[in-house]
Amino acid sequence: MRIGIGREGLLQEGEVREVVARAAAALDRRWRRILVLVPDGTRTMPLPFLAALLEEELGPATDALDFLVALGTHRPMTDEQLSRLFGRPVRNGRMGRSRVFNHSSAPEALTRVGTIPASEVAEITGGLLSEEVPVRVNRLVLDYDATLVLGPVFPHEVVGFSGGNKYFFPGIAGPEVINLTHWLGALISSYEVIGSGYTPVRALIDHAAALIDRPKACLAAVVVERGLAGLFFGDPHEAWTAAADLSSRVHVTWVDRPFRQVVSVMPTMYEDLWTAAKGMYKVEPAVADGGEVVIYAPHLTEVSYTHGREIEEIGYHCRDYFLGQWERFRGHAGGILAHSTHLKGLGTYDAATGVETPRVTVTLATGIPEERCRRLNLGWRDPATVDLAALSGREDEGILVVPRAGERLYRMRRPGNGAAIPPPPRTGELDPKGDA
Repeated sequence: MRIGIGREGLLQEGEVREVVARAAAALDRRWRRILVLVPDGTRTMPLPFLAALLEEELGPATDALDFLVALGTHRPMTDEQLSRLFGRPVRNGRMGRSRVFNHSSAPEALTRVGTIPASEVAEITGGLLSEEVPVRVNRLVLDYDATLVLGPVFPHEVVGFSGGNKYFFPGIAGPEVINLTHWLGALISSYEVIGSGYTPVRALIDHAAALIDRPKACLAAVVVERGLAGLFFGDPHEAWTAAADLSSRVHVTWVDRPFRQVVSVMPTMYEDLWTAAKGMYKVEPAVADGGEVVIYAPHLTEVSYTHGREIEEIGYHCRDYFLGQWERFRGHAGGILAHSTHLKGLGTYDAATGVETPRVTVTLATGIPEERCRRLNLGWRDPATVDLAALSGREDEGILVVPRAGERLYRMRRPGNGAAIPPPPRTGELDPKGDA
C-alpha cells in the first residue's frame, strides 16, 4: 500500500497531517514496539514536526515508540545536538516517553542477519565486485516489532537518491556492507550515479535489507527550501520510489553550459570535510573540464572526525589513481577510498609516469591550513579572500555561487562538457578491505 502526496510546490500542514494519520492507521496494530530510524543533523528535514505527529498518532497505540539516529559513517550526536534535531530536550537518551539512540558500529552493538554470496554480489554489480559479504545491522532492530524509516530523499553520490532502505545500509549497518556499497559507487563514479534512478548500489542495499527479519515501513519526505514538497508512506522501496521521482523534479537544476568555477557555500550542519564534500558531489556534473570547485566553509577545521587518520594516509585522488596501484591501496576501507574519489572527482592516472590528472580542481576555502590541504592533494584558498558578493550573479561568465550547497544537484541538460567516464576494470579483485 502506498499513501502520499507530492507536487512541485509546498504541502499544507493539513495535508502532511493527513498522510501521517493515514500511515499510522495502516500500520499493523500488533506492532506494539516500533523503532523509528531518523537522519542526523547533516540532512535537512522538519523532524520535530514529523516526529511529534508520529507520537500523536502512534503514542496511544504503542508500548514503545523509540528513535535510532542512522549515523552511517558519521560521529554520534550529543544530547545538545539531539535536542536541536528533535526540537525538544533529549537527556541521557530520553525524550519524554521515548528513548533516543545513536547508532554504533561497535561489534557488540551489531548482529549478523545473513550473508550475500559472492555470486549474487557479482550478478547485482555486473561483475564489478565478486565477494561474499556478511550483513550486520544494529541489534536494536530485533528488539522491536517493526522498524519505521522517517527520512528525506535527495540526489545522492553513492546510491543515486538517498532514503528508503539506505537508512539500514549504511544508516545502521556494520562496516562490511558500507565498504562494499560505497566502493561500488566509486567504481561506477559519483558523476554517473548521482541523481540516477535504480542503481546497482541501491539494488545491493535492497538485497541486504531483505535479510532483516522484521517488518519495515517508511515515511519518505521530499524537502525543499520552505517546507515539504512530498511525503510518501509504504514499504521502504515503494515509498522511496515515489519520493525519488519527485526529488528528480524538484532537487535538480539543469544547465545548458558547464561552469568554469563553482563556489559551494556549505552550511554549518556540515561539520567536517567528510560531510561537506557534498559541495563537490552535487555540482561536479555541471563543471567544465579544467574548471574549479571551491568548497567555501570558514567554520570547517577538520577533514573527518571519524576517519581523519586514514584519509591523511591516502589523501584525495581520482578513482583510477587507486585502481592503477591496487596492491598498494587494497588494504584500505572501501568507504574511505570512495570518499576520496568522490571529492576529487573524475580523472585519469598514467601508471607509467605516475601522473594523475583530475578533470576539475577542488579548492578548500576553509579553516583547514594550507599545508594540510596541499598534503591531502587539494587546492587551498584563504576564505577571507573569497568575495561571495562579487562572484554572485555571474552565471553568464561561467561562475556559479551555490548558497547552502550540498543538497541540490546541478547537471548538464545535454552532454557536451567533454567529461569522459572510463569504465573501471571488471574484476573480482577489487574487494574493499578493512572497517569504515
